[in-house]
Amino acid sequence: MTEWHKDNFTIHTDQQRFDLEVIHGFLTRVYWAEGVTKEVVRHAMRHSLAFGVFDGAAQVGYARVVTDFTRTAWLADVFILESHRKLGLGKWLVSVILEHPRLQTVKWLLTTDDAHTLYTRHGFAQVDPTKFLLRLPVKHFNDALIEG
Repeated sequence: MTEWHKDNFTIHTDQQRFDLEVIHGFLTRVYWAEGVTKEVVRHAMRHSLAFGVFDGAAQVGYARVVTDFTRTAWLADVFILESHRKLGLGKWLVSVILEHPRLQTVKWLLTTDDAHTLYTRHGFAQVDPTKFLLRLPVKHFNDALIEG
């Protein structure tokens, strides 16, 4: 487990200390994961390098990286709770993730409908959409774990 400190806040990667209720509660309300089940959130977190942002013992933010730790990393599910926005925590979280020693050789992927200013300040850039192909899932993510 790795840990970073800033003022009264901590970021760490110890998933045992994450508050699944907070993470799931936030993700069920956002456009990219609306309606996601708790088990899907848990499964996705277990198979990712996840980062939690804490104000004391209370979890106030989260992000996860889906990666092979060598060539590719996809930044996903980034959030800071509304009650803790405008404190620089989102910028700090993204900085910590991008500076993680195991992620220095990866090419980063990110899809977002918002927060472009946050990501461009960290070196993300718009890409030519004609170079990307997308295959949509056959099943809804909530159904995939039920079957198998």
